[in-house]
Amino acid sequence: MNRGVPQIDESPSRDSLAASRRSTFSGARTARAGVIVLGLISTLLFATSALGATATVGMGTAASFSVLGGSTVTNTGPTTMSGDLGLSPGSSVTGAPHVLGATHVDDAVAIGAKNALTTSYNDAASRPSSGSAGTDLAGQRFLPGVRTASSSLLLSSGSVTLDAQGDPNAVFIFQIGTTLITGSNTSVSLVNGAQACNVFWQVGSSATLGTGTSFVGAIMASQTITARTAATIHGRLLARTGAVNLDTNTITTSNCGSGGTETSTPAETTALTTPPAGTPLPPIGSKNTTTAKQRAAKERAAARRRAAARRRRATELRSPARPAVPSHHGGFTG
Repeated sequence: MNRGVPQIDESPSRDSLAASRRSTFSGARTARAGVIVLGLISTLLFATSALGATATVGMGTAASFSVLGGSTVTNTGPTTMSGDLGLSPGSSVTGAPHVLGATHVDDAVAIGAKNALTTSYNDAASRPSSGSAGTDLAGQRFLPGVRTASSSLLLSSGSVTLDAQGDPNAVFIFQIGTTLITGSNTSVSLVNGAQACNVFWQVGSSATLGTGTSFVGAIMASQTITARTAATIHGRLLARTGAVNLDTNTITTSNCGSGGTETSTPAETTALTTPPAGTPLPPIGSKNTTTAKQRAAKERAAARRRAAARRRRATELRSPARPAVPSHHGGFTG
């Protein structure tokens, strides 16, 4: 041992060990506190979002009606509606639409539904606005909330998209000062979980759905609703004081069940697949019939070819293999 060289003690002192432990404990405690704070922030944001979500519009006893008119209900062509048909205080329903539900004309049920419609209309009209709907819906995309058009609202072409952002309970309310008009072959598109039972159109005067329009939601109009030829509606046509005019339309009415899932009754399920009573079948030789016959003939021919191929394979398997016989050209002399 070299006694003249001082030895350095490299082992940690008690003070440094204690300081290290305090630092480690403090860091862990800070990390836990950070996690707690982040959790609280997430909870608060979720609660704020839930509190700020737009509540649905309760339809009361009007919920079972596909069509509810004030002065009259008129129809041309084979119109089908999955829910009830109601009229109050009028008494004239013309054109015999195909009603899968019940029909109530100025009776206690129709009067009660009309009162419920008034309550729903006023509820939708009184909601605070989330922003403007503009004047033309064409090409627009809306998130849940309440959109307002101070005068008329048009869907001139193409489609308007309602985006629920994955929330099946997302509610869309449109407050329209005067008229709602859609152009021919326009549509309302639902994406990311949006449901027809949560879409409401509060119309200050009258609504007109153009030829071939594919519309979604409950229209609650102060006056008249007109659905032109071949317009389809997944929702309701509810007019407070005026007429509902129909022309070869299909109206399916669904309700939001528990958990926000849209539900359909058996009548609603068959509404799009069962033709109205008296609807003529396609004549023999029509395009649809001819196409079906041609398809069946092709399937039979293909089946015959497959069967022939199976028979050939079976024959080949049963026949013994024979050696190939050489073919000689000319004579052989040895």
